[in-house]
Amino acid sequence: MNASATLLPAVVRPAVEDLHWLSTDHCAAPVLDLLGALGWAIVDTPEAHIHATSPDGRVYVGWLPEDPGAWKRGIVWHVQVRPTDGDTWVQEFGLHTPAETVAGFLSALVTHSSR
Repeated sequence: MNASATLLPAVVRPAVEDLHWLSTDHCAAPVLDLLGALGWAIVDTPEAHIHATSPDGRVYVGWLPEDPGAWKRGIVWHVQVRPTDGDTWVQEFGLHTPAETVAGFLSALVTHSSR
């Protein structure tokens, strides 16, 4: 199928000087704001860790900035998903991954879940 160029949406590309790539600020706020708005249970610990669980209990998100084991593996975010009809899987994000990126991942996960 061929479409006239006048019928196709225009591609908008920002000027190079207008691009501002995400950079980590080592805070969990974008993820916590998202999960809080979705009604997830969120618990923080005296060690500054944050643990969140989806309302159905099948997804866990941990922000582990002071966990020696996480640091040893080079991660600060731990996401674990237990599907009803599949194997448990894990996604981890490193210290230098912007929280907005983790929030985007979680938003896509929630948006595309079967429930």
